Amino acid sequence: MARPRQFDEQEVLEAASAAFWTKGYDATSTRDLVKSTGLTQPSLYNAFGDKRTLYLRALEHYLEHTLRERIRRLEQTVSPALGITMFFHEILERSLADPAQRGCMLVNSALETTSEDEAFRAIVATEFSEMRAFFYRRMIAASESGEITTAVSADDAATHLLATLIGVRVLARVNPQQTLLVGAIAPVLLLLGLPALPPTGSNA
Repeated sequence: MARPRQFDEQEVLEAASAAFWTKGYDATSTRDLVKSTGLTQPSLYNAFGDKRTLYLRALEHYLEHTLRERIRRLEQTVSPALGITMFFHEILERSLADPAQRGCMLVNSALETTSEDEAFRAIVATEFSEMRAFFYRRMIAASESGEITTAVSADDAATHLLATLIGVRVLARVNPQQTLLVGAIAPVLLLLGLPALPPTGSNA
């Protein structure tokens, strides 16, 4: 009879995602993962497979507890236009509060993808499409409700918002200055007739 696992899978995935998020896929060694998770190498790979498989599981864990959680919550709790603004506000707050300047694990993954790994590129592309779909749904809803009036189509607006988000996430890795990040976000919100960013440190 197989022995039961003596660890919490979600805690291990949280620790592994933190290691990968900090260093990236290539630079994260097995030793880093062992130190982060507290498991031995045999236990780690016996439970989760090889490094690539563990990375994909860790990325999925990260996305479910950050990006997807944020999208679900904002679609349920605030108006469509405010939902877009608050999405960027939360990204801004997280970026400024992160002393390790890790940016976004998904965007970091996109920067590490190669033409040889089509499956991995497809995973990243799918998640980008989900973010763009969120912006598109909110723009359509905000326009139909009369919350915003803009000459920019919802389709173009969603693409522009996605590009802005990716750019902000990259900037947050190399130069997370508040004025720089706000300067990248605020004009886009203004252009699309969306609410302005709240003051930094505000949850309203």
